[in-house]
Amino acid sequence: MADTQVFFDHITEGYTTKGDAITMGAAMLDGEAVTNALVKIPLKTMNRHGLIAGATGTGKTKTLQVLAENLSEKGVPVLLMDMKGDLSGIAQPSPGHPKIDERHAKIGIPFEPKKFPVEILSLSEQDGVRLRATVSEFGPVLISRILGVSETQAGIISILFKYCDDNKLPLLDLKDFKKILQYATEEGKAEIAKEYGRISPASSGAILRKIVELEQQGGDLFFGEKSFDTDDLLRVDENGMGYINIVRLTDIQDRPKLFSTFMLCLLAEVYNTFPEQGDSGRPELVIFIDEAHLIFKEASDALLDQIESIVKLIRSKGVGLYFVTQNPTDVPDAVLSQLGLKVQHALRAFTAKDRKAIKLTAENYPISEYYKTDEVLTSLGIGEALVSALNEKGIPTPLAATLLRAPMSRMDVLEDDELTELLEESKLIRKYNEELDRESAYELLNEKIEIANREEAKEKAREEQEKVSRSSSKRSSSRRRSGRSPIEKVLTSPTVIRSVLGILTKILK
Repeated sequence: MADTQVFFDHITEGYTTKGDAITMGAAMLDGEAVTNALVKIPLKTMNRHGLIAGATGTGKTKTLQVLAENLSEKGVPVLLMDMKGDLSGIAQPSPGHPKIDERHAKIGIPFEPKKFPVEILSLSEQDGVRLRATVSEFGPVLISRILGVSETQAGIISILFKYCDDNKLPLLDLKDFKKILQYATEEGKAEIAKEYGRISPASSGAILRKIVELEQQGGDLFFGEKSFDTDDLLRVDENGMGYINIVRLTDIQDRPKLFSTFMLCLLAEVYNTFPEQGDSGRPELVIFIDEAHLIFKEASDALLDQIESIVKLIRSKGVGLYFVTQNPTDVPDAVLSQLGLKVQHALRAFTAKDRKAIKLTAENYPISEYYKTDEVLTSLGIGEALVSALNEKGIPTPLAATLLRAPMSRMDVLEDDELTELLEESKLIRKYNEELDRESAYELLNEKIEIANREEAKEKAREEQEKVSRSSSKRSSSRRRSGRSPIEKVLTSPTVIRSVLGILTKILK
């Protein structure tokens, strides 16, 4: 049995911070919390990304809630992906409970119920601030990677974007995208082939099928105007607390393509628009992606490469990414290697495969003389987790089995009337929930086709008129050359002429 005081010194020394920090809870030894052996995460390292993993029902969502609350309290805005629909309660204070008080007494910190500023966002037709982006904002490279097209088809998409740019045809939604594809292989194929090269109908058909697939997963709701401005994720309320932006995703769990499209668009937009932060001492924004496996589940290799690149680079913009999933193996190794904070809840060993996975997971954590990591992983209770983070110098902290603090806000969903009141107070709903359908590629190309059809009809009518005129002229000319009346033909016939001449001759005699 380890010496408790030595362990206490080991933890407090490893988790000592000079600046702002988030207290996760108290370290545990031999299954019991060591009061005041506090496990703290420096605020300045919260942009080094992280992982919250564990089996169903072990408390991952509550850990996410604790981190979001503490970031908000320190003025850092947060974006949460709410797959299960149980995070809206952050907008109301916790009602408290004797078991919460008992837990916090063991940890050594007071429990203070508190509510936080919340904005409800939506990708679908659910209530909330509508999140949209235009096709043009994605650009040809990102669109190609989302659709998972071939290199040749990606080249065609680049040509179509170039044609639309050159001809001032805005690509706002998927309707516009489908229209330019149709135009390039039908009415406008000669025009586009002359300037940009021939486009194969087979390739454009393959691209169209990919677009239809995305539409069927709800992409038509996401692409369009008004585009969401990522700066609106950085709001702070009048009390200096960062807004917790909750994206309601309960109705798109079976549409991973839409979810991964949204996430990639968001991360790309944040990376492209946020300024470089350097070592600022605090993150600008922290994003929690619940059910993270949905991003990677059906992503193509090209899409995974894009996500991995953004994860590696976005830290410099002051943005932290936290993946929440059941098993660390749900996250690609290239992404997993970039994560500074790891909060590992219990894993279940029901099969030989499970036991093997647990041993592999244990090897991802620092070696500790106080824990047999693979054994601890299967014995953790609800609201307990192994924690490994980075200290202020970027050095991994000691591994700590941690009794986690309870959320300060409600651990449940908002009632309907509470949600309605929250939405009525939202300034962003008034800004983004008006649907716009301004003149774009679809309307402009239809107009162009209509004008071309009218001109073609006029040209055909003119050609027909000229044809009729030429035919009439030919008949007139033919009559002039050989067309005489029957009387003329009789009077000028040789027989009549000879008879007349004969009569004249007799008279003259």
